[in-house]
Amino acid sequence: MAETMNTRGAVSSRLGAASDWAGPALLLGNMLLAIFVFNDGFEALLTAWQVAEYSHGPLIPMLSGLLFLRQLKTVPVNTGPVDDRWPGVAVMAFSVVLGLFGKIAQIPDVVAYAIIVWIAGMLLVSFGWKTGRHFWPGVLHLVFMLPLPGLLYWKVSIFLRSVSSEFGVWLVQAANVPVYLDGNIIDLGVYKLHVADACSGLRYLFPIMSFSYIFATLYKGPTWHKVVLLLSAAPITVIMNSVRIGIIGVMVDAYGIDWAIGISHFMEGWVIFIVCVMMLFGLAQIMLMLQKQKMSLSEALDLDTTGLKPQIMRVRNVRPSAAMMSVTAMFAVVAIAWTAAPQRDARVIDRQPLALFPYGVEEWTRSSMQRLDPQIEVALGADDYYMAEYRSEAHAMPADVFIAWYADQTKGGIHSPEVCLPAGGWEIAELTRPDLASSIQMVGTLPVNRAIIEKGNAQMLVYYWFEQYGGRTARDFEAKVNLLVDSFLLGRSDGALVRLTTPIMENETMAEADARLQSLLKPTMGILERYVPRADAE
Repeated sequence: MAETMNTRGAVSSRLGAASDWAGPALLLGNMLLAIFVFNDGFEALLTAWQVAEYSHGPLIPMLSGLLFLRQLKTVPVNTGPVDDRWPGVAVMAFSVVLGLFGKIAQIPDVVAYAIIVWIAGMLLVSFGWKTGRHFWPGVLHLVFMLPLPGLLYWKVSIFLRSVSSEFGVWLVQAANVPVYLDGNIIDLGVYKLHVADACSGLRYLFPIMSFSYIFATLYKGPTWHKVVLLLSAAPITVIMNSVRIGIIGVMVDAYGIDWAIGISHFMEGWVIFIVCVMMLFGLAQIMLMLQKQKMSLSEALDLDTTGLKPQIMRVRNVRPSAAMMSVTAMFAVVAIAWTAAPQRDARVIDRQPLALFPYGVEEWTRSSMQRLDPQIEVALGADDYYMAEYRSEAHAMPADVFIAWYADQTKGGIHSPEVCLPAGGWEIAELTRPDLASSIQMVGTLPVNRAIIEKGNAQMLVYYWFEQYGGRTARDFEAKVNLLVDSFLLGRSDGALVRLTTPIMENETMAEADARLQSLLKPTMGILERYVPRADAE
């Protein structure tokens, strides 16, 4: 009898031990399946982290994990049942849908976004809604590891570069150095400094924003202090980047252009970052001095990192649940289905190269062809482009045609002239978005951006729009939406930027300049589909 009881006890003990490992095993299985399902997103992150602006990326998951473990110390171990895990299942299902959308559309960045949604869902499934929802600070911090969408990246980069250049030139002038700013060129007379994309300050802004987020999270002062600390990252970055540009300008004027490289490299990276961090600490100290309840900065910052190892070991407390088994099964089914599903064949795009664009377009004749500066050509990233000047005996001034075509816009894609023109010193004086289809007797719609740009006393009239396989639009954001739809539904991500430009003479009316540009626009639209294919033309 005793032997039987001992046997039953041994079996029960083994079953209990197996049950103890069932939860962690399910968690590990889901993680491995998620790595497979979201592999495109992980590859996109690894690629982005090799770029200087996102080189801080590998640190973000570690810091987010630290925030999570610190917060977990305040959550007692729950040995009872958890009945509110199903909201987490819904969140994880959404992450799968978002990830599959990105995979089918072949836009890896979307899959990377889905990874963060999956992590949020996993916490909700593991801890339940009531407890898991409070871990949002660590999850939200993961956003800082993501690359910005290309459109947003370029707009932010150009804006920061413009502001930093203007402030930097002001600092040079304050040092009694004659200087002139022409677009992104700082003219010191003998020397000219090009404020490149790398000088925009983005490589400082992203890590500083991440640090200020952690700083605000750990800060124990009033809420408005946290908000100020969080929002201070951008102005601190602009100030320090402007100071960097100003110092380079003064040193180059005093000692020559060779100093620019040495000082620029010295003030990049950790030097600027450390100074920005010191400014952040200084701002926090000032705010603490102004509040009624006095506390030191060390008291205001919760920097306790003890007891984190026991929190890591709490993974052993994960218990199997219907919700955890459901999401693991869901990811397994998706992984198997994706592996078994036939992959889309690479589409052969039937088009003529832009080098064959006609020499004569009705009354207009090509007078010259141009090539972009090699650096601009690399930044443009187009698979094919055409830039030429056309003249007509019926018009006193020429008109330029520029077409940049991309076989795959998901790998960078079109840069809007609204981003590029200010870098060349041009200012957009007026911007409207008319539909010119009726003006040129064209069937369908032709929404364009009609811009009047100025540089000194010179003025130009510009028409530009985004010509895509599944649609035509004047708005860059709408072009990105069309790209998502075309990639997902049609398996196509090709498209082009089309731009027509003409100088505005001193004594002519805008109506005359419009008539000149539209006289070239009409025949151009009649042949454009040969070089930029569209779905409605096939």
